[in-house]
Amino acid sequence: MAERIIIDPVTRIEGHAKISIYLDDAGEVTDAEFHVVEFRGFEKFCEGRPFSEMPGITARICGICPVSHLLASSKAGDAIMAVAIPAAADKLRRLMNLGQIVQSHALSFFHLSAPDFVLGWETPRAKRNVFGLIAADPRLARAGIRLRQFGQEIIEVLGGRKIHPSWAVPGGVRGGLSEGGRAKIRGWLPEAYATAGGALDLFKKALESHKDEVVNFGNFPSLFMGLVAADGTWEHHGGRLRFTDSTGRVIADQVEPAHYLDYIGESVQGSSYLKSPYFKALGLPGGMYRVGPLARLNICARMGTPRADAELLAFKQMGNGAVTSSFLYHHARMIEVLAALEYVERTLDDPDLSSTDLRADAGVNQLRGVGSSEAPRGTLFHDYTVDRNGLLEKVNLIVATGHNALAMNRTVAQIARHYVHGGGEIPEPVLNRIEHGIRCFDPCLSCSTHAAGQMPMKVRVIGPGGEIINEVTHG
Repeated sequence: MAERIIIDPVTRIEGHAKISIYLDDAGEVTDAEFHVVEFRGFEKFCEGRPFSEMPGITARICGICPVSHLLASSKAGDAIMAVAIPAAADKLRRLMNLGQIVQSHALSFFHLSAPDFVLGWETPRAKRNVFGLIAADPRLARAGIRLRQFGQEIIEVLGGRKIHPSWAVPGGVRGGLSEGGRAKIRGWLPEAYATAGGALDLFKKALESHKDEVVNFGNFPSLFMGLVAADGTWEHHGGRLRFTDSTGRVIADQVEPAHYLDYIGESVQGSSYLKSPYFKALGLPGGMYRVGPLARLNICARMGTPRADAELLAFKQMGNGAVTSSFLYHHARMIEVLAALEYVERTLDDPDLSSTDLRADAGVNQLRGVGSSEAPRGTLFHDYTVDRNGLLEKVNLIVATGHNALAMNRTVAQIARHYVHGGGEIPEPVLNRIEHGIRCFDPCLSCSTHAAGQMPMKVRVIGPGGEIINEVTHG
């Protein structure tokens, strides 16, 4: 009897989604799908608004990723104005993006994913969460909270508040970095370095007992995409696009972000509101690619900072040309945190951060502008078309969660095939492993669909006639 198992919604991610697992008559997994079940409306209701308002509007897409949208939107505005923003403004934007990377990666690693690989898959669900982590290892939990707080402090010092700062604008930024703010950030760095180093050691130790997860949690060939500098150095708020394959071969390089549509197509799945981008030259399914920390470390030649470069060298040895296991997204996140801290420390010595030359002023000089930046979860595109009055006629947003849509489907299918056999009831730790395949990517469904809410989980086994054979409710 063919059956379908539904995990609805997936827990410990940001937003609403569900997973369907399809079984054949023998109870073996044939396929799996990750469905985003929230409606996405930002692109349509922004039409008619002035492009100058978009940084403030799109930052409201998400309370976790407001900085990412703020910066990408401002860059799209720069392009419409056809201005080169002052050097100080660019450096300050980059500093805020580093803070965003730190706070978001800390949230993902310590709060959302560590309860699984630290407490264990067999830990009762009521304890396998951040509160259980606090009870089991209060020092580790506190360090994770403090690391996230450090990233948020950088955002607040620059933008005036941790969430939805009204700071970056088309043409530059509204204010510089005060000496007090500079001292506050500098004073926090030793603690942040210690936490990042401890987290890397923790995960490396966890890998010794999680070899099965490395092999089976989204471990497959794919393309990888992200921004790199002209010399191949890791980038997070500039540079151009690079695509590589699973052998590490570069298949497209130094692509201007404004030309992304020449390389990226967007398919639509009837079972999800999330668009599924792919590399046009290879079509579907061969054009599936991944973005985010794992992809950025695969495509770059170096991190550009000494400590992170040493970690990158060891990380790359875990793959054959490219590191292909999605479970190692967690490892890549903490290497990026380490790099971000080193870049923050280096940037603090730059006198430009105190400059008052922070903004270029101009009107509409181009009718289309594309802003691209590396959000913590991957490459973010804001693409605006305006009329001569600067009013938006068309908006296209591609967020990291969308780029990873096809890879997330394949990841949950691979995990399910490994652990689910015979149909019927599936043990809760196995369901959690399947969910964790999605957590590896740290999807932000608030960004991809722009909605938020509670996240109880329902698991249903449905027979071919539509009858519910089994149902379990979590949360």
